Amino acid sequence: MSESPNQWSDTRTEAMIGSLLRAGVLLAASVVLLGGIVFLARHGTSMPEYRVFQGEPTDLRALSGIVSFALSFHARGIIQLGLLFLIATPLARVAFSVVAFALERDALYVVVTLVVLAVLIFSLAGAHL
Repeated sequence: MSESPNQWSDTRTEAMIGSLLRAGVLLAASVVLLGGIVFLARHGTSMPEYRVFQGEPTDLRALSGIVSFALSFHARGIIQLGLLFLIATPLARVAFSVVAFALERDALYVVVTLVVLAVLIFSLAGAHL
């Protein structure tokens, strides 16, 4: 039983999900590495002050601030952007699964996966409500 190249199957879906996860992790790791290199190049010789706690700036707690800092080539913004890519990777996997199940015409799995996607989105958005 040969499968046509345009036909969706579990094997093809699993291979594409594996590639998506690998690409997401590699992208995230590369961006964090770049941010780490920039951070060490700019601050590698300064001594840390452990007596005073300095939390994350409020600008780096929102997506717009992270993107703005990263585009300005600020090391902490680049690192935060890489971490966002890492968080977005499983989210993209679930979103891709919805599309794959829809193309396979598997209504039950589409509904279940949409519920999982909604819970993920709500939990991520709920952290800032």
